[in-house]
Amino acid sequence: MGSDTEALGFLVADVARLMRRAAQARLGDDPLTYAQARALVHLSRREGARQVDLAEQLEVQPITLARLVDQLAEAGLVERRADPVDRRVHRLYLTPAAAPRLAVIRQVMASVRAQALAGMDADETARLLAGLERIRTNLGAPPRSGAR
Repeated sequence: MGSDTEALGFLVADVARLMRRAAQARLGDDPLTYAQARALVHLSRREGARQVDLAEQLEVQPITLARLVDQLAEAGLVERRADPVDRRVHRLYLTPAAAPRLAVIRQVMASVRAQALAGMDADETARLLAGLERIRTNLGAPPRSGAR
């Protein structure tokens, strides 16, 4: 591969793809798809979120999220509630039935994380996570004037 800067993007994308694949494989017979599981986890962190905000956070089109939410609502895991201030807006909430599913998802993700970090000691893991956090912060910040 070319330069280290070229390799970084490909490496991060490959790791993310492989982690998704491992998670989907570990979910096994669970009827939830990886996309549905991801939506549940994000909603658990921001319960009461507007549908459009959750779509933005997941980086999917609002119609894509609407379909996911339809599926999760049909499974009894999520409910839409009208916003008390703006009835055109739907807010999303987990149902009690979502708790055991989230526990399974978190267990699967812990297993994937353990596999991914196998052979790394605590210091290496901490440095890796700190570096990735820094990259996320750097890329999430507005570009400096004159920067490419």
